[in-house]
Amino acid sequence: MAAVNDVADAVTNTGGTDDDKPATAKPDRDAWLPRWLVAHPLYAGWVWTVVWASLIVLDEVVDLAGWTWYLLVLVAALPTLISTLVVLHATPRSHLRAVDATVLGHFFVRFLALVAAFMVWAASVVMSASISTTVQSVIGDSEKEVTALGFNLMLAAVPLVLSILWMAFIVRCAWFLRRLRGWRQVPVKTRVPKKFLKGRPRLKRVVVGLAHPGLLLVAGLGTSLLALFVDAVELTLNVIG
Repeated sequence: MAAVNDVADAVTNTGGTDDDKPATAKPDRDAWLPRWLVAHPLYAGWVWTVVWASLIVLDEVVDLAGWTWYLLVLVAALPTLISTLVVLHATPRSHLRAVDATVLGHFFVRFLALVAAFMVWAASVVMSASISTTVQSVIGDSEKEVTALGFNLMLAAVPLVLSILWMAFIVRCAWFLRRLRGWRQVPVKTRVPKKFLKGRPRLKRVVVGLAHPGLLLVAGLGTSLLALFVDAVELTLNVIG
């Protein structure tokens, strides 16, 4: 009994065991984030997009170097794109199971996908026939010149194809974001894992706020449409001409 009393006295004199001591306050690693950005992340994303979209329009007016166009398009979508990729990467597929989807909704989405695939296929057939006719009328029967022009057209179509694939990727990501966190700037309830940026609420608020489906569609899809119809198509017409 004397030994037990000695141990109890030692614990009392030292202020308790290590588990009973209050945890040391951890410094806020996200104190560098501006308060206005943490309070309104979505508004900050809209301002960023509008500023860079204005620079894209200015680039077309003053006719700067061609590579600046792609740089401005990328930078305009960069904040929301990075936030989207971070959020989607941290979210398991099981968090987005369509448990509340109806059978009609499931088949209707598949129907729209088939219609879109058919339209793309039909457009590719028409474009192929048109290009073939144009090449034959311009070049004639010279096999070497026809082959050279065909390769040039293929190279010119690469930006067009990449733009279409990029837009499909943006739409798909926005679709998952809508299901994952909804349309609110700061969603009350999300399907984002609780362990995502655990212990860093300020940074989590900014990242989830920027990973907004509407902002991603405008910043990613909108600028991509500009690049598609102004730059890629113009390049293709120049090669054909």
